[in-house]
Order: sequence, then structure tokens, then C-alpha cells
Amino acid sequence: MPPVNPIPEFLYGTAWKEDRTAGLTERAIRAGFRGIDTANQRRHYFEAGVGEGLAAVYRAGIVTRADLFLQTKFTYQRGQDHRLPYDPAASLSTQVAQSMASSLEHLGTDHVDSYVLHGPSSNYEWTEQDSEVWEAMRKERDAGHTRLLGVSNVSLQHLEQMEQSRVELPAFVQNRCYARLGWDRNVRLFCQERKIIYQGFSLLTANVEIIRHPLIDSLVARHGVGPAQIIFAFARAVGMWPLTGTTDDEHMKQDLAGVRVKLSEEAVRDIESLAG
Repeated sequence: MPPVNPIPEFLYGTAWKEDRTAGLTERAIRAGFRGIDTANQRRHYFEAGVGEGLAAVYRAGIVTRADLFLQTKFTYQRGQDHRLPYDPAASLSTQVAQSMASSLEHLGTDHVDSYVLHGPSSNYEWTEQDSEVWEAMRKERDAGHTRLLGVSNVSLQHLEQMEQSRVELPAFVQNRCYARLGWDRNVRLFCQERKIIYQGFSLLTANVEIIRHPLIDSLVARHGVGPAQIIFAFARAVGMWPLTGTTDDEHMKQDLAGVRVKLSEEAVRDIESLAG
């Protein structure tokens, strides 16, 4: 199996973009993004549109498939609308295989770099259904259709139950990250101790009150960047791999340029303390 493509410093998220998906995917890659996050969930994503954007940049010679880190997801029926990527009457294992085959067709590739369970079947526990899906996802990896596996929208309890069940832990955890809830500190610590990469999304939209905080204003003035770049710099400093879904070309450039922003340890601690 070929190696996993290099993990870039930013993921570009493609949710909620509908008929703009192809154009925004192309623009993000032209701006410099090399990680693309999507899902085979037509309710919130247009995965085929991502594939159209990828095809455009390949044709233009901007990148090759080997330059990109592509991540998609399997979504249970309860998270879907009527446009399902699998037969709802089939077993969960078959649904995973059908969803993966559909994703590979949408994205015009023979493999993705990361395949993520788009949330466990229960909000409270890791279920037998999750174990069946996870095993089916492992088989997709063994078949060469993905390099790594992840889980999204999980609690610490889910992860602890996975560990207690002795199932293979994910390479990635992807969660919405709220400052008022400690920036998901307990889950991040679990991941850090087990060398799981934590992907944080909605870092801006879930934390509007933090972006407007005087501390962030002072760091903006000190570093000469925007508040988004301060939040993303904080995320990287505490071990998060940030996602951004901006639709603005200038913000795309600013976000990528913000990778060079390095916050002091004191600033990082101060931002993390804003959770209180």
C-alpha cells in the first residue's frame, strides 16, 4: 500500500456549500490548501461537487492526486436525508462498502487518505452497530481504499468505551470545538496521550464571543493578523489540526499565511483559560 499523503497544516471543510462546492474546492486548492474534508452525506455536503473541483485543478496542472490529503466520511442513515449513498435495507457492513465505493467515484480516486465515522449511532455509548461499522471500515482500509480511519462527533465516553472494548483506536478524532466547554480539553487529552490527531472544526463559528474578546484583540494588534489567525494559531499550539470552511478568497490566503503565527506559551494559556 502506498504511504499516506503528507498531512497538511490546514484542512479545508466543504460542508454547507451546495452548488458552490466545486468552485470553492478549486479556489481553496489554488489558494494553497492541500487537505480537503468532505462526507458522503448529501444533507450537508456535495461530495460529487468536491470531485468536480478536484478534477478541475488536476486538469489545470495545479496539483496531482499525490499532492492532496482527502478525507471523507460514512454517515448513518439517521444523519442523512432521502439521497442515500447506500441501500438502507442492506447490512451496515454493506452500507459502509457501498458508501466508500460511491465516495471514490465522486472524488475520482482509488483511495482516500482518511475515512471517518461521521458520529457514533448513539450519543451516549459505543454500540454494537458502531463496532460493526468500524470493522467494515477497517476492511476498507485493508482493501487499500483508505489509509487511515477516524471518528467524528465523539465524546470522551465513546473513546473510553472503544478502548475498553479493545477495538483499534482511530488515527483521527474530529469534533466541534467550543471554548465555553474547555476547547474539548478532555477529549484532546485522551487523544494526546494516545497519539491520536485531534481535528477541530467550527473554531470560529462556535466561538464568536471569544473572537471578540479583548485578549484576542490585543494579540491581533501584537501579531498584525486577524482574529481568525490567532484562533488557528492557538489551535495548532495545543495540538489541534484546524479546519476552516471560509468562502472568501482573501480569508483563504490569510488563514494559510497565519500558519507562520507563533503564540507565546503565556498567550496560549490565556486563550485556553477563556473557557471559564
